[in-house]
Amino acid sequence: MDYIRLKNMVFYAYHGVEESEKILGARFEVDLKIGCDLKKASESDRLEDTINYEAIYQEIKTIVTEDKKHLIESIAGMIARKIKSKYCGIENICVVVRKPSVPIKGILDTVEVEINL
Repeated sequence: MDYIRLKNMVFYAYHGVEESEKILGARFEVDLKIGCDLKKASESDRLEDTINYEAIYQEIKTIVTEDKKHLIESIAGMIARKIKSKYCGIENICVVVRKPSVPIKGILDTVEVEINL
């Protein structure tokens, strides 16, 4: 299995359960791992023979910045389903969404969820 990874994409968006999160917004980080066959692209050096990760980045940016959700689980699920259904040749997909600034009474680096399809 070959993989394409987009690591630590960062977006500012307005997701959350608390009203303040919806008004002030926060930073969200996204990782994507796509399992696919890259043999043809590795031999041809042609964009048509691979999965266009520039287009995928733009899809993820739109999902994260335009759709408002309560849960990062929902954001990760939307990304996984949309990317897997839209691009041919994806055998499996793993999406991680992190929210570093979570309104939790305690000390932690980040909260993250991982969705695998």
